[in-house]
Amino acid sequence: MFALIDCNNFYASCERVFRPDLIGKPIVVLSNNDGCVIARSNEAKTLGVPMGALAFEYESFFIQNGIHVFSANFALYGDMSHRVMTILQEYSPECEIYSIDEAFLNLNGFKHYNLQEYGLEIQKRVRKSTGIPISVGIAPTKALAKLANRIAKKYPIRTTNSYVMHSEEQRIKALKWLKIEDIWGIGRKHSIKLREVGVKTAYDFTLLNDSWVKRNFSIVELRLKHDLMGVQTLKIEDVKPKKNIATTRSFERNLTELKDIKERITTFAVSCSEKLRQQHSVCTSIMVFIRTNYHREELEQYQNNIILRLPFPTNSSIELAKFANQALELIFKPNFAYKKAGVIIMGFKPEDEIQLSLFENSNPKHHFLMKTMDQINNSLGQQKIKLASQDLKKMWKMKQARLSPRYTTKLSDIIIVKC
Repeated sequence: MFALIDCNNFYASCERVFRPDLIGKPIVVLSNNDGCVIARSNEAKTLGVPMGALAFEYESFFIQNGIHVFSANFALYGDMSHRVMTILQEYSPECEIYSIDEAFLNLNGFKHYNLQEYGLEIQKRVRKSTGIPISVGIAPTKALAKLANRIAKKYPIRTTNSYVMHSEEQRIKALKWLKIEDIWGIGRKHSIKLREVGVKTAYDFTLLNDSWVKRNFSIVELRLKHDLMGVQTLKIEDVKPKKNIATTRSFERNLTELKDIKERITTFAVSCSEKLRQQHSVCTSIMVFIRTNYHREELEQYQNNIILRLPFPTNSSIELAKFANQALELIFKPNFAYKKAGVIIMGFKPEDEIQLSLFENSNPKHHFLMKTMDQINNSLGQQKIKLASQDLKKMWKMKQARLSPRYTTKLSDIIIVKC
């Protein structure tokens, strides 16, 4: 058996942990630069706020309906996620953190447990320790556990947010209830193709011939089909090193000067290099892209990207920032108003398996320098030490007009209880 634990309305729930006066009230959370809605509480969904709604278009709607609006507080959400996942790892020797608010637990060998009570126990522990409400779905396979979790969320009173799919009758009933476009991993394009051949529900999908599924889709969809049939094909996955790392951001305002964009590209490259060092890897190529603001139709538009093959593998912030800016200079055009840029590093290798070159290699002094910088930044807080070419005041120049305090990650924002 597998369990899928999903935090309910995670971003909104994180805000409510420290603002209990918002329980039962509509909440939306905005994306970077307060651009659009990326999370909604159930109350906001009921009022009709769509996912991706542009904040400036819905400003009056938010006010009229008493909707509480927050800028994305990723430092808070990340820390709360870590707390939840740490608790979940106590309930199974195998835990796969699937996203910031979801995790799979392998419950094989728990046959003598009352799994309904076990799910409620997990739910109670997470709520008591973190204040975050969760839903638990338990079933014979990962795909069915995902479906069981969906049922738990859809019928919270009947299931008490914990649903165990025991029998074949439950499985078939659930599959007939689930629309084809709502199957985990199917997506919009695949669902359109499946509907064209008369597949409307997950149950219809499981009745398809294996060879037809493999021929028209891939082995991934075939494994998903078997998982929905109750045959374990999707296993708990170990955390693997990433194959590429990206840092992309929209600017707070349109930028026209090369020096301003260089500062942003430098900061993005530094962020990528820090993540690269965390997984003890080096990269061999880097991509930089820039683009103008396509929402400003009255302005001339331009976008471009370039991939540079590095002369040597590296994870040094200094070297990656230098290469990123070299790439930027090759694609930058003056007299355009740029709104977004990004850095993506690729071609990873383990840092202890670097093949040295006779002519050019990464500066060996950077290894110890980067290690020291990471230790200081990890102990004193994010970006206490930066490169001289970075903005010394803040890391991301984002509009966050409605940012809540970082209650758990910033000492000055910690709640003080007066007794």
